[in-house]
Amino acid sequence: MTIAITGATGQLGRLALAALKARAPEAAVVALARDPSRVAEAGVAEAGVEARAFDYTLPETFSALEGVGVLVLISSNAVGQRFAQHKAVIEAAKASGVGRVIYTSLLKGEGSTMKLAEEHVATEALLKASGLPFTILRNGWYTENSTGALGAALEHGAIIGASGEGRFSSAPRADYAEAIAVTALGAGHEGKIYELAGDTAFTAADLAAEVARQSGKPVAFVNMSEAEYAKALEGFGLHPGFAAILADSDAQTGAADALFDDSRTLSTLIGRPTTPLAETVRAALAAL
Repeated sequence: MTIAITGATGQLGRLALAALKARAPEAAVVALARDPSRVAEAGVAEAGVEARAFDYTLPETFSALEGVGVLVLISSNAVGQRFAQHKAVIEAAKASGVGRVIYTSLLKGEGSTMKLAEEHVATEALLKASGLPFTILRNGWYTENSTGALGAALEHGAIIGASGEGRFSSAPRADYAEAIAVTALGAGHEGKIYELAGDTAFTAADLAAEVARQSGKPVAFVNMSEAEYAKALEGFGLHPGFAAILADSDAQTGAADALFDDSRTLSTLIGRPTTPLAETVRAALAAL
């Protein structure tokens, strides 16, 4: 059985490739990427990964799905355009005879209050109606979303956001990549929807305290209104539409615990506890 991964040179895709090869070195794995030459940079090409050109927006590349048994559809990062892209890939997967599609969605799906969920919910509905066997991985927040700007946090002594006392049940991308590998390689996942999140939740204030503890520098959480936070993100160079979506995600975490989950489904699926916040903070600080 051949397993193919879209977005294979992206942050999650690279880790998923590595997780698949670590668990099943002999598995036939295809890396689907806009630029197949970049697959070697993922560090697994030499381990028997076949690279094929594939672009969500170019139907002429969809022949790359021929012979694929399991397709891991990693959600597009083109917010606002991703549903159309996902639709094209799902239709191509059906036409190509793909055996099962694994889709990386968002925690809580149709139950989420976040604007970010809208295209994921639409994609889930389309996949369910397609007649294709499927597995849906509803990924929670990546811890790297919270630790990606620690340099600025240390410089200014502050982590900003609009989440208030909202709880983030996050895990690093590598943990979610393990879930992709498990569900791609194993049996019994067809038709399943998994709510995936970190074992232990934290608030933005908890994050700031951990960064301060490890760095030895004063860092505090500064809570803003949703509008203020969106403007701040725009000031960092984000497109206004995307800044608004991220600010909404933070605000919904504070208002509705949109990114909290205590089911421990992720750790059960991958067979180990999820990676603690302290470990991800340590790695982020070491990379500065």
